[in-house]
Amino acid sequence: MTSRSPSVVGDVKALFVAKSVDLVEVGVLQPADPFLDIAGEDLRRRIFLTESETGQALCLRPEFTIPVCLDHIASQAGTPRRYGYLGEVFRQHRDGSNEFFQAGIEDLGDTDTACADARLVADAHELLAKAVPGAGLKVTIGDQSVFEAVLAALGLPRGWRMRLARAFGSHAMLDAALADLANPPRNGQLAGPVALLAVDGDAEGLADQIARGMEQAGLPLSAGRTPAEIARRLIEKVQLRSVRLSDDAFTALKTFLAIDTPLTGATAALRGFAAEAGLELGAALDLFAARAEAIAGHGLASDAVRYDAAFGRPLDYYTGLVFEIGAENGEDRPLAGGGRYDRLLTLLGARQPIPGVGFSVWLDRVEALREARA
Repeated sequence: MTSRSPSVVGDVKALFVAKSVDLVEVGVLQPADPFLDIAGEDLRRRIFLTESETGQALCLRPEFTIPVCLDHIASQAGTPRRYGYLGEVFRQHRDGSNEFFQAGIEDLGDTDTACADARLVADAHELLAKAVPGAGLKVTIGDQSVFEAVLAALGLPRGWRMRLARAFGSHAMLDAALADLANPPRNGQLAGPVALLAVDGDAEGLADQIARGMEQAGLPLSAGRTPAEIARRLIEKVQLRSVRLSDDAFTALKTFLAIDTPLTGATAALRGFAAEAGLELGAALDLFAARAEAIAGHGLASDAVRYDAAFGRPLDYYTGLVFEIGAENGEDRPLAGGGRYDRLLTLLGARQPIPGVGFSVWLDRVEALREARA
């Protein structure tokens, strides 16, 4: 650590020791492809990119979850295992610093999903409570899997489910997707061979066509979305224009997204919504109920812990729980945030599925709150 390390570092390390968390170090310079392919648009557009002498796309570490998971896979360590990290991350910002300190925990391999989720939320809350004693903390919880279960139960086609799932966590993107779902756009038609390939759903041929066009325009293939991803998105857009959700289904979706309640009443609210809408939410709702009960066991299920059905976080690898913790009387920016990512390690190359859940704390924001309360 450098001399610029926040004073809260001691509290972080003490929590790691108390929770039997292994402090791990990962390189500042990381392979860029996992972030470009997996992390999502919000993070992708803020990455600092460079290139090795051999042409490999590299980036300054924009977050810790992917590097910690890659390190776990490379080390072939057993699970369950809990990793802690502490260091700087680098992201482009219009306002504020482009480098700042984060700390957090990645909990890998625990198959008791509800228990692991609740423990992570409690650990993040405990760290902040120790770092800023007396500060009122508010916890907001969402659930990617419940959202996706609602979309599936409403009978949305796969293309729409994927678009809405990607929008989960961005109110602007979600509002735009819902507007298009209510009234599918008719403009923006493609032209030439690209249009034919998209209409035919020829993902491979379309990706090749896009790659050739990028090369002719002098655009590097590793600078943003890959040709395959662009092709998939174009095919989805063509398919989405032909779908319009029924009024009843659209009303049910809007009703679901409006649910915002203390966690103590969230399970009942979801069961009531499902019954009223005639939807079966199955395992996703059962897991939600078990998690809520487990969080209550940590003493957190009070009015300060809320469930917001429309709440998500702008990282594409989340699969279940998502949460943020902020100060009751502070700024809107969260002090900590995290979620569950059960598919991430497989996407990164793990031979067997490894469940995972983790959180990050913005130490600079915590430091500022400490100073303001001093």
